[in-house]
Amino acid sequence: MSLKISKENLAANNDQDHLPAEDKKPVVIVRQYDEERDKLAVEELEGQCDFGQRGQPSLFTDLMGDPISRIRNLPLHLMLVAEAECREIVGIIRGCIKTVTRGNKGSTPCPVYVKIAYILGLRVSSQHRRLGIGTKLVEELEEWSRSNGATYAYMATDSNNQASIKLFTSKCNYVKFRTPSVLVQPVHAHYKPIASDIAIVRVSPQLSESFYRRIFANSEFFPKDINRILNNNLSFGTFMAVPKKTLLNWDPKSGSFPPTFAILSVWNTKDIYKLQVSGISPLKYACCLGTRVLDSWMPWLRVPSIPNIFKSFGFHLLYGIHMEGKEGPRLMKNLCAFAHNMGRNDRECSLLVAEVGVDDPVREAIPRWNKFSWGDLWCMKNLEFKNGESADNWVESPVSSSSVIFVDPRDF
Repeated sequence: MSLKISKENLAANNDQDHLPAEDKKPVVIVRQYDEERDKLAVEELEGQCDFGQRGQPSLFTDLMGDPISRIRNLPLHLMLVAEAECREIVGIIRGCIKTVTRGNKGSTPCPVYVKIAYILGLRVSSQHRRLGIGTKLVEELEEWSRSNGATYAYMATDSNNQASIKLFTSKCNYVKFRTPSVLVQPVHAHYKPIASDIAIVRVSPQLSESFYRRIFANSEFFPKDINRILNNNLSFGTFMAVPKKTLLNWDPKSGSFPPTFAILSVWNTKDIYKLQVSGISPLKYACCLGTRVLDSWMPWLRVPSIPNIFKSFGFHLLYGIHMEGKEGPRLMKNLCAFAHNMGRNDRECSLLVAEVGVDDPVREAIPRWNKFSWGDLWCMKNLEFKNGESADNWVESPVSSSSVIFVDPRDF
């Protein structure tokens, strides 16, 4: 069984506007979401779009009664609905605007910031596809983004989601931009050991902000308002792994970096939405159940059990992932074990998810199950120029000035 908690499921369904439109198009009005008026209809549409193909496992997304939960934590956000003549909601889209770094080609770690829109949660009802509704929703959200000062817009999807990719690249003039890796690790019933010579230090939000602003100054997509993320109630904290011998000469409160370390933060995604897998065969279900039973009864065997993803479950997102020094990879693996044990203590957490640049050295140190993980695709568009013509166009950068992409947990 292959499970992908991808942004294909969480961000954009297979809207097939790239196919020829029917002769008669319905009159559709795109307007801002009204919670009191539209909530039930939007929830119904979300449910319709979450079903997979017949005979294949499908992933249901439970937004827990809050259709804008995934953008609520960003200061500037919008949800649009497409309403047909009969006042039926036939499409939805979400978007937000933030200020992020775009990478710095200079040698001085001075961040270069741009205002960017992130597009997610595109849904079009199955009865109203191939009518240009998805394209119209994207265009309306882009116009809102321009009016609020955004220079660029981007979206993310599974690299195999050809329908969504074709919609954005062919119809909406987006360009394939970056291909980060999404790494997924199941949370097992047993604890993972941490090396006796390694200390895990909790870093305060204030110190974490200082560290992150220096570490990610030359990266792409690092949010200027990182302090809002670190102080959010959904943040479980920032943790640093260092050799215990380092603590003799290094004070975490000093603001300086130890010679070698690993650092990451943990985001409580399960309080925003939950997921559920359905449509697998009884044999696969029994096999998954067997691994959990064995792991629960004999945890000392450390069986790589598969959590119960067939009922509503949540996951923790790891972000701000970085390591330095010769012991960095070993420290990162132990820090991920610590994060796993945090998830193990949370009954509603079944998976750990991390997204990093495909060339980021930290990628190889993060534990994952390959059959649960996948390649992501980020597509981008310059909103300032109709043809993307600019002497300094981020979209036209074929190679990042840094191998590091900072993944904002509010985007996931």
